[in-house]
Amino acid sequence: MNRSIEAIPTWALCYIINGDASGLTDEESRMVDEAIRKNNIEIVSPRYNEDMCTEPYFSRYPFFGLPTEVEDCDIVYHE
Repeated sequence: MNRSIEAIPTWALCYIINGDASGLTDEESRMVDEAIRKNNIEIVSPRYNEDMCTEPYFSRYPFFGLPTEVEDCDIVYHE
């Protein structure tokens, strides 16, 4: 298993972590599923600061999709 830190779109986190696709279009769900499958991702875990809060920010280069607000997440994947 390998690890990395990736900028994951905040709009996708509920679906990735909890399996809750409400509020997502079919295309967005497919985009998330494809990114996870293509990269052999096992675990996505948001990173928290010392106050136990996440720190969203805007990125032009998220892990998948168009430029958007993201959160840094620990990713566990296999090759």
